[in-house]
Amino acid sequence: MENFQMLMQGFEVLFTFQNIGATIFGAILGLIVGAMPGIGSLAGVALLLPLTFRFNPTTAIIMLGALYYANMYGGAFSSILLGIPGDGPAVMTLMDGYPMATKRNRPGQALLTSNISSFIGGTIGMLILTFMGPALAEIGLKFGPAEMTALLLVAMTSIGWLVGENPTKGLLLTMFGILLASMGMDTLSGSPRYDFGSIYLLGGIPFTPFVIGMVGFSQVIKLMGERHKENKVVVNKLTIKGSMITGHDFKRMLMPALRSGFLGTFVGVLPGAGATTAAFMGYAAQKSFKSEEPLGSGAIEGIAACEAANNGAAAGAFAPLLALGIPGSGTGAVLLGGLMMWGLNPGPLLFTNSPDFAWGLIASLFLANLITLMIAWGVIPFLIKILSVPTKLMIPIITVVCIVGSYSTSNSMYGVLIMFISGMLGYVLTKCEYQTAPALLAFVLAPLLESNMRKAFIISQGSLGIFFEKPISLVFMILLLSIMLFPIVRPVLVRLGLLKKKVK
Repeated sequence: MENFQMLMQGFEVLFTFQNIGATIFGAILGLIVGAMPGIGSLAGVALLLPLTFRFNPTTAIIMLGALYYANMYGGAFSSILLGIPGDGPAVMTLMDGYPMATKRNRPGQALLTSNISSFIGGTIGMLILTFMGPALAEIGLKFGPAEMTALLLVAMTSIGWLVGENPTKGLLLTMFGILLASMGMDTLSGSPRYDFGSIYLLGGIPFTPFVIGMVGFSQVIKLMGERHKENKVVVNKLTIKGSMITGHDFKRMLMPALRSGFLGTFVGVLPGAGATTAAFMGYAAQKSFKSEEPLGSGAIEGIAACEAANNGAAAGAFAPLLALGIPGSGTGAVLLGGLMMWGLNPGPLLFTNSPDFAWGLIASLFLANLITLMIAWGVIPFLIKILSVPTKLMIPIITVVCIVGSYSTSNSMYGVLIMFISGMLGYVLTKCEYQTAPALLAFVLAPLLESNMRKAFIISQGSLGIFFEKPISLVFMILLLSIMLFPIVRPVLVRLGLLKKKVK
């Protein structure tokens, strides 16, 4: 009840002309930044941070918080309509969003599913942040190197779920993604690895150009072979009403969105996990539940699971940032730097010493969530006109977007070269019926896994016992062993009649 009263005071702080204007401005910028491949929330917040120095701290953080949160909405736009993820979390949205927009000819419904799921997941995250923020942050602190390693090992072994009937392909691509992620400087010892004498590879393979190439430019190469074909996607109604989802569609997306909202919020609290990890885990978890259509073929459940998860994670990331002064992601680190420059010290005393600031920010997230949903919903009729553009024109447009997005992250042609090479690689893998998602997700998770694993071994002086000493890591290790042994035990269970035989 006390937290609810403080939240109401936060809304009193928020409901001024200046703060509401900052929220709306941040939400619009977040949608634009999220939809533009290669920028993302980290670069967007970092670039706009200097502009906020003339604002009072509360107004400044409200604008940046709204931008960060709305970015999760915007990333889905280019994923669904162009097949190019706007940022890391949107990689999973592409898995079902793009097929639903093109193959199933339901672009408006795909966008609206994404928006509503984002709203549900974000609302869950904000409610948990309001009533359990400090407590949740304390739980996040219990995840040390051993616990994070065990969690990430479970996540890595679950990547094979994404390829459905053939986990062998998923395993191969996971190892390939780990290999690529290990290129560059060793983060702990500082020694170069797999640089092949190139100064560019000392910094490793940049994530954004790699992702844009694998899933975006590979699509361009595919379109080149279909450039003389007519665009099969016909958008009959360019109205908001024509983009509405049915009651049946809403029932399909509701439970995945609720589940992923809670899961994403928890992942967002963990140090260094971030919204990309949350989106992957939400999507992988949905594999364990029934979907009306196979995931990866344009299923509403797939879009709902990853979008709710990444928005839940965006809200959850504010819990350790405000309550403990610990950023959960790169964007959180930039926000933390801004707080300190404004003379505020995040931590347990922030809610006592600066309640107007802390609760004003939390209240602004609720408003940003609602405003972003309204804006994103309102622009759907204009966005889906993109699908009416002839393929001959789409090829140069998408190519330019890929090049600009890749160049903007590295400020050199190195990023563009990586994009071209990964694009050709992605096209070959797709032609050979290998899904690229496992490689992308392993590429994201591998550095975090390596860092935590090596820290755990340093603490234990090389002993494996550290992963079995504490309850959290022990539970995850038992789950990991269960996942690894299940394919071996499954035939025995089927023979004994304890498990039904899988129907192909």
